[in-house]
Amino acid sequence: MNTNLLPCVEIEPAGQADSAVIWLHGLGADGNDFAGIVPALNLPENAAVRFIFPHAPERPVTVNNGWVMRAWYDILEMNVSRKVDTASLLESAEQISALIRRETDRGVPAERIVLAGFSQGGAVAYQAGLAYPQPLAGILALSTYVPCEQSLRTAVQPDNKTLPIMIAHGSQDDVVPIQLGEVAKELLTELGFTPEWRTYPIDHSVSLDEVTMISDWLKNVLNITA
Repeated sequence: MNTNLLPCVEIEPAGQADSAVIWLHGLGADGNDFAGIVPALNLPENAAVRFIFPHAPERPVTVNNGWVMRAWYDILEMNVSRKVDTASLLESAEQISALIRRETDRGVPAERIVLAGFSQGGAVAYQAGLAYPQPLAGILALSTYVPCEQSLRTAVQPDNKTLPIMIAHGSQDDVVPIQLGEVAKELLTELGFTPEWRTYPIDHSVSLDEVTMISDWLKNVLNITA
């Protein structure tokens, strides 16, 4: 096994996994941040889904006075458009691609793998998922944005244009304004995707209604039945 893989929190199904969800946390958190959401998804007992919550590398974050924290990439300017370090973004996207390849090595086909991400994690999910050479089961983008339009445009694989993409955003988000989520949706539409869009009357967080939506969406894209 590749010893350079990111460390992860993993939650195994009761039986042999036939699908996987790789879920990326936000800035300053770690893989434990969303691990607790799995029971709340209330998936059927026979759902053979492996949940993987990787820990981002620790790095200095410029907009946070250079403090070292878990971050998928460095944020250089916290303006409306978000200036980021593209090299670290692409490095993290490749690390997530390595986790996808590990799942295929473990017997889960790419088309049974979902990439999910919150905030910074969602930005990496966009980059890694749309650039992956094989179509995945879908991308779940929560309270996030596209930090580098050019990198995404050049990386998108034509075979991924039918990829299910669910975007959810809080209308009261003061960390990643909802306008950034809308810009991402418009960009994906321009690139030939048909993203779904949901908004919730919340701040930079995930609501119970949103968790219900996520559960229904996962059941749909992974063809999970009771």
